[in-house]
Amino acid sequence: MAGISIALKLAYVVVMCLLVAASLTQAAIPCGEVDSGLEPCINYLKSGDDLTDSCCDAVTQLYSAAKTTPDRQAACQCLKNAYDSIPGINPSIGAGLPGECGVNLPYKITPNIDCSTVSM
Repeated sequence: MAGISIALKLAYVVVMCLLVAASLTQAAIPCGEVDSGLEPCINYLKSGDDLTDSCCDAVTQLYSAAKTTPDRQAACQCLKNAYDSIPGINPSIGAGLPGECGVNLPYKITPNIDCSTVSM
């Protein structure tokens, strides 16, 4: 009987460790959050006209939210996907958007970027 009790306690500890580990490795920034956050930038990304404060605020907030390498890689992939899902985005304008908003990235988000190389 004592053996069963110890086994149950051990199983409980293992499950708790797995739950804690799962919460620590929580998914990076979701694309829905990236897409909706950058919605104020769509017209600028298509035409290069009227870079708004709300667009730059969104860029700055996204940059601030992406604190880890996995966050930045996930955000990169979301932005890369946006080139395909939103017709008319000008890749040159998209690549320059962070700099136009005062965010200094050591890489350019383009349709061809390898997001696995993005780091802190």
